[in-house]
Amino acid sequence: MITAISCSGNSMDSQVDTRFGRCPFFAIFDSESGKLRFEENPGKEAESGAGPAAVKFIASQGAQKIVSGEFGFKVKPLFDQLDIQMISIEGNKTVREIMELLKSN
Repeated sequence: MITAISCSGNSMDSQVDTRFGRCPFFAIFDSESGKLRFEENPGKEAESGAGPAAVKFIASQGAQKIVSGEFGFKVKPLFDQLDIQMISIEGNKTVREIMELLKSN
């Protein structure tokens, strides 16, 4: 299963970013292969529509789940249509910590 994680940088020690649509990077984690890659968020500097642009990008990566701190109100219906599960977390977590949680489930 592929999970995208909004993050502040491009390393496993980067913090999960609270801003889904405006996060600098997405960590793309494939739990079946164990592979992780980082992709720059193409919509992070958009004047408007950053959230929907990020949804489109996440879907193009084949993600079935997205982990972030917060989601804007415009993206929930889009994720519902695409059958991508939204996981909102609280507190400071790193990409590494989220990956460990995903591996244990």
